[in-house]
Amino acid sequence: MSLSEVRNSAESRMGKSIDTLKANLAKIRTGRAHAGILDHIMVEYYGSPVPVSQVANVNLVDARTINVQVWEKNMAGPVEKAIRDSDLGLNPISMGESIRVPMPALTEERRRDLTKVVRNEGEDAKIAVRNIRRESNETLKKLVKDKEISEDDERRTQDDVQKLTDKHVAEIDKLVAAKEAEIMTV
Repeated sequence: MSLSEVRNSAESRMGKSIDTLKANLAKIRTGRAHAGILDHIMVEYYGSPVPVSQVANVNLVDARTINVQVWEKNMAGPVEKAIRDSDLGLNPISMGESIRVPMPALTEERRRDLTKVVRNEGEDAKIAVRNIRRESNETLKKLVKDKEISEDDERRTQDDVQKLTDKHVAEIDKLVAAKEAEIMTV
């Protein structure tokens, strides 16, 4: 494995950690409606679980209401049930082929709980990034031991990986702060 491969592998894996964090933060409800909030809800469709977005159009009516327009009439009931039974605490209202999903306002206590969840997600992402750094450094040590690279090359690449780590940790902090601000805005 070359030095650039170690660095590029670390960079791409750290980038994936950031992407995972973004996806996890998007699932955290802020009181504002967004179509992506229903992405992970699965509904039974001809014996197979599929995401709601594969059996209906999901769009926003306004800042606090999502509209789910099912493509087949017989899917309205199962989609409504899947949304109601999800972990999001939503109460959908069926209107024939379309389902309205109003977003309830968050209480102050619930907002504080959500900020803790956001911080935990951020901490998990930082841990993942630091683990990637550690694995990269171990790979570099092994390359030095096997005399495939010099100690100077090892130090330079370790510095590069540390800079990548710092950059990604700063991005994680920025994402967490933005999500906390979004949650705390009434």
